[in-house]
Amino acid sequence: MSKFAKRSEEKELMDDLECSGEELAQTLRELKTINHWLGGNHVTTNGLNKIMSHRPQYSYRIADIGCGGGDMIRIMNDWSQSKNRQVDFVGIDANRNIIELAKVRLNDVTNVHWQVQNVFEPEFSKEKVDIITCTLFTHHFTDGELGGLFRAFREKASLGFVINDLHRHWFAFHSIRILTKLFSKSPMVQNDASLSVLRSFRKADLKRILEVAGINNYQISWFWAFRWQVLVLF
Repeated sequence: MSKFAKRSEEKELMDDLECSGEELAQTLRELKTINHWLGGNHVTTNGLNKIMSHRPQYSYRIADIGCGGGDMIRIMNDWSQSKNRQVDFVGIDANRNIIELAKVRLNDVTNVHWQVQNVFEPEFSKEKVDIITCTLFTHHFTDGELGGLFRAFREKASLGFVINDLHRHWFAFHSIRILTKLFSKSPMVQNDASLSVLRSFRKADLKRILEVAGINNYQISWFWAFRWQVLVLF
């Protein structure tokens, strides 16, 4: 059987919630560059625009789940300001070291609140927001875990959520493996980048997980370079 036939469950180095220090900082810097040059950031802002156009209101509260170093929050903040939309953000990550880095990197962004939180704890759903976003986050979990997580998203968000994640494809796997081997200085990126593709999704995977979670009103769209946008409206 091809290794692309089903999702890998091999853990990434980034899954270690104790990872810290210069290797973590270097990894986050490189991931920022990869997302910029491969166009992945547009997948999230495009999804936000769809939700906000469908459900216009005076202001929005957005929770970015698995926020990492805060790169996507900065992108969304710049985008929302360019559209004259008032947005407050909650950056949520289970790794305290990453949250501390994010606070430093986004110390000029005043409309963000940071939380160290495990999204699988019951407390996660208690604090309500309008929209949830997550970028390159969902592939870290099994199908069963994602079913529960999507149900928690439905409880936490009043308008909907946007998922931006990878398409499991042989070309994406081999391309990112070559690029990171040539240009990456981070052992974590060299290990995790291609593994992330193996852990990621085909459209049928996403449809199955959403339907198991009891979510029927969704859109799944493909974007370059090998990204899925999952848009769920409530």
